[in-house]
Amino acid sequence: MRTLRVLGAVSLLSVLAASPALAQSRRAAPSTRATAELSLTLADTAAQRAAGKAALVRLDYGQPHLRGRKLLTDSLVPMGRVWRLGANAATLLTTDVELTMGGKTVAPGRYVAQLLPEPSGWTLILQQETTGAAQVNVAAYDKAKDYARIPLTASTVSQPVESLTMAFVPSTAPGMQKGDLTIAWGTVLLRTEWSVR
Repeated sequence: MRTLRVLGAVSLLSVLAASPALAQSRRAAPSTRATAELSLTLADTAAQRAAGKAALVRLDYGQPHLRGRKLLTDSLVPMGRVWRLGANAATLLTTDVELTMGGKTVAPGRYVAQLLPEPSGWTLILQQETTGAAQVNVAAYDKAKDYARIPLTASTVSQPVESLTMAFVPSTAPGMQKGDLTIAWGTVLLRTEWSVR
């Protein structure tokens, strides 16, 4: 049995030595892509009932990891400056329905989401995205393009969250479809309410 294991390892090493590009090409990306999706069934709409199609609210974002770094620094989520809310390509919020988020109306459409951390409070910033591209590059922040500024409630968690994580958490209460949007990273937990209008 030992001989087979050694021969297997020798065979694998031979293949890797013969193909160094193959051995070097498989590395984990420093950041990954993640999505948070909310599926809404609007039973009061005859057309949707007939189509059997749920309305979607979706966040598509680059998911950076702390890897020993500190969150609120100039290089990683700088306090007092707009941050792209993720890694690599822009974070996109897409909604098929009109929402209220943190008291602000968000029409159906697609938005670039950014974050402004300040000592006085955190703000989610939405800017309309109209290119329709699958991925959108991060552009320099331009306040004139703001569609909505949504206040976030910040709290501290005792167990740090290694990877930036966003989620739509639906409420189980009867009545209007509503819940919370949560954003967690490091020891910071941000939250705002959403509801379908």
